[in-house]
Amino acid sequence: MINFAQAQYLLLLLLIPFFFLIQALVLKMRRRRIRKFGDEALVSRLMPSYSKGKTWLRLVMFSFAFFFFVIGLSRPQIGAKLKEHETKGAEIMIVLDVSNSMLAEDYSPNRLDRAKLAISRLVDKLRDDRIGLIVFAGNSFVQLPITTDYVSAKMFLNSISTDSVPVQGTAIGDAINTALRSFSAQSEKSRAIIVITDGENHEDDPVAAASQAAQMGVRVFTIGVGSPEGKPIPMDGELLKDKNGDIVVTRLDESVLQDVAGAGNGLYVRAGNSEFGLNPIIDDIRKMEDEKYSSIVFEEYDEQFMYFFGFALIFFVIEMLIGDRKPKRHLFKR
Repeated sequence: MINFAQAQYLLLLLLIPFFFLIQALVLKMRRRRIRKFGDEALVSRLMPSYSKGKTWLRLVMFSFAFFFFVIGLSRPQIGAKLKEHETKGAEIMIVLDVSNSMLAEDYSPNRLDRAKLAISRLVDKLRDDRIGLIVFAGNSFVQLPITTDYVSAKMFLNSISTDSVPVQGTAIGDAINTALRSFSAQSEKSRAIIVITDGENHEDDPVAAASQAAQMGVRVFTIGVGSPEGKPIPMDGELLKDKNGDIVVTRLDESVLQDVAGAGNGLYVRAGNSEFGLNPIIDDIRKMEDEKYSSIVFEEYDEQFMYFFGFALIFFVIEMLIGDRKPKRHLFKR
């Protein structure tokens, strides 16, 4: 497999046809100047040593030299090797609530966007840990499988909205069970689930799910998003109302989240505007025994640019040695 580390330089190859076009224009202008002095055939006999063929040959040699020089600039690499890469770290599944209640504006601009910002900052700090992302409301699904591709993690994170899960509700237990099924087969010791929600669970038993996770060696952490006094939910420029026409107020249910964290052998943190709560949880996860992970990666490309520069130098030298004059046919006069 050939890889070009600086592929943008390949665009310079488009200049080669212009070399021949410019050369043709120069020769045409030369013929016009010659005609001003007199008959073209007569002037040619007055310059018997001039060789038009060598002029074109020099241009061909220069074009070859330029071609190999540009290829060298683009840094061709071959021989990519498959190598097993080992890292140490934890597997962290972030479980994010995307129900409509996360649109409440306890935080700026709202609960969901503030949570996404905090997760994005967390991803920037990760090095060898693996991260996965699960979104949930009335049900849950894996938004991003466990990975060390932090760039993809941020891309998937940016696409999350309350429309990511069509079924409304807050099924925290189902989300924890989905997270348990999403860890890799290599992970046995250092596994953690971070649940970010307002805690208004209406669908299942999240404490039982967290207890099951703890039995499997997985710690469950919770971050409470919202305020106990509650906030209304803005929807389509208005405030969300129930079937009786009353404005819906969503409140943080800390007791549920504390019970989930306790059953999951984890830690509960209430999110603040300045410190969202992920940092103390990550510090706690860092104390867990690091897991060894292995993966097959491409690395150690062999650079080939020096060979192309060598060919370019050879053609440049040949071009300079050719000259513009015809070779002398007789070295010695008889």
